[in-house]
Amino acid sequence: MRKLISCLSTCIFPDKVKYPISENDLHNGPPHDSNSGYAYAKRLLDIHSKAYRDEKNRNFICIIPTNIYGKNDNFSLEDGHVIPALIHRCFASKENGEPFSVKGTGKPLRQFIYSEDLAKLIMWALFIYDEKKNIILSPNTEISIGEIAEKIAEIFNYKDKMVFLTNYADGQYKKTVDNSYLLKKLDESKNGDKFKFTSIDKGLNETIEWFIKNYNYCRK
Repeated sequence: MRKLISCLSTCIFPDKVKYPISENDLHNGPPHDSNSGYAYAKRLLDIHSKAYRDEKNRNFICIIPTNIYGKNDNFSLEDGHVIPALIHRCFASKENGEPFSVKGTGKPLRQFIYSEDLAKLIMWALFIYDEKKNIILSPNTEISIGEIAEKIAEIFNYKDKMVFLTNYADGQYKKTVDNSYLLKKLDESKNGDKFKFTSIDKGLNETIEWFIKNYNYCRK
């Protein structure tokens, strides 16, 4: 049977929801205002996948990763995601002898998944996972944006120059997801012992090392 995997995002879940969020909560209310257009467009992938399953007997499912980061990321200061943008900003701040500024209070909480971990889970979902249900791909660990920025600044040895620009909006405070279904299915497929999530410290160190080595060529 043909199989298709579409990629959703945790920011498409309802804004007003009981935490932690599960796969079943996807359509249980409107998303946060800051993600409205993107969220509804992404939700249609789930609707399309279900239609193909029901009408065409196609094995189409959706995966739902949390915030992704890693080597070969988009490190743009304008449209990069949280971690790659902070890495580039800290690097540039140190190069120019300027404060490492972090927009917002740093209090919002997020779950991050290392890109290499996600790649392994996508291959598992494609070739081993055989359910029709969408599946969240995420570690349990939740960390604040401020803590992430501090870890990045510490790796660059620039922590004493970090400042928070509290006049900027924080956005959605949290969107904690439940990965128990993923862990259950990994165990059932006898992949639970083989797969381990990369720690945030290891992932950040590897990503920053790659960024510095490839600064002249990477997306930024």
